[in-house]
Amino acid sequence: MAQAHFSGELLEELNLLCLFNLDTTHEGLKVHAGSAATGAVAAASRLHAKGLVTQADAGYLTPRGREAAIHAQELAGLLAPAELTT
Repeated sequence: MAQAHFSGELLEELNLLCLFNLDTTHEGLKVHAGSAATGAVAAASRLHAKGLVTQADAGYLTPRGREAAIHAQELAGLLAPAELTT
């Protein structure tokens, strides 16, 4: 089996998915082409093409997009450095 890795484009998509508030389905994102980073604009468009968000500029998560955002946010939490406690 080929070794999996996150390309730069996938990282941009994961970062965008991590911005969604999973506590509500009534809050979306708007990636403004004039003010957002080029990578974020392209990531939103790719997520839309994959059926994970409702609009090319992000919008709301689709049911499949919500699942992807949950996994992305959980992965980010798992990989974050552990806080040291005394």
